[in-house]
Amino acid sequence: MHQSIEHLIELALSEDIGAGDITTDNLIQTDKKAEAVIIAKEPVIAAGLNIAKKVFLKLDSNAVFSPLIKEGEAVKAGDYICKINANFKALLTGERTALNFLQKLSGIATNVKFYTSLLKDKNIKLLDTRKTTPGWRVAEKYAARIGGAANHRFGLFDGVLIKDNHIKAAGSISDAIKTIRKNTSHLLKIEAEASDLIQVKQAVEAGADIIMLDNMKPAMIKDAVKIINKRALIEVSGGINYANIKKFAIDGIDFISSGALIHSARFVDISMYIS
Repeated sequence: MHQSIEHLIELALSEDIGAGDITTDNLIQTDKKAEAVIIAKEPVIAAGLNIAKKVFLKLDSNAVFSPLIKEGEAVKAGDYICKINANFKALLTGERTALNFLQKLSGIATNVKFYTSLLKDKNIKLLDTRKTTPGWRVAEKYAARIGGAANHRFGLFDGVLIKDNHIKAAGSISDAIKTIRKNTSHLLKIEAEASDLIQVKQAVEAGADIIMLDNMKPAMIKDAVKIINKRALIEVSGGINYANIKKFAIDGIDFISSGALIHSARFVDISMYIS
């Protein structure tokens, strides 16, 4: 499990338990075992099972977590997601933390799956963005993959993306691309953001590998596709949501990216019951 997720689990448990679970610690005096089930209360794409498992193992190293479905599987309301055999204290203390992870990550996966269904007839890859909850990026981008999207860059360290403020700092798209090309490996792809057709032409002429068409109307995107003419990969981004994504699924583009895949996903309804 990724180190950032391990840290996130520890932080979440510490935040919830604090100096101790007052209710459970004063109610349960033994290590008596019990079984609990986690149930979907609405249709969801399940994500985060291994994280929920880790929560209970942190509280009871002998806990047995038994998934009843596969990660990424669609489940209906009333379907059992997993069973957990552990001591009562671990089940009671870990319940909310485990459910928070499952509800949030399954919510993202469910949201993304809906978006991908809207692009099912198009040869366009759906991408997430860096608009993530601070500290949750690895987990949230993982959930986006489970839902069927691909990950855009994880951070500032693993991909070049020249945005509007970089262009202002450099003076032009052309200067920004040339400078970064000079100062980085020839193996590194360079993506540049363009907000109008003039910038599109500049990005093509400067040799951008990927051109992000930012906040363009569909008519302008069609014009940009003609200008680029397969000389660079094309990403469309800006203000895209489930209500308008089909309008932007224009022939000739390669990617659509949307922050709404993650930041607009809601917690789904999942509950735990002890037998």
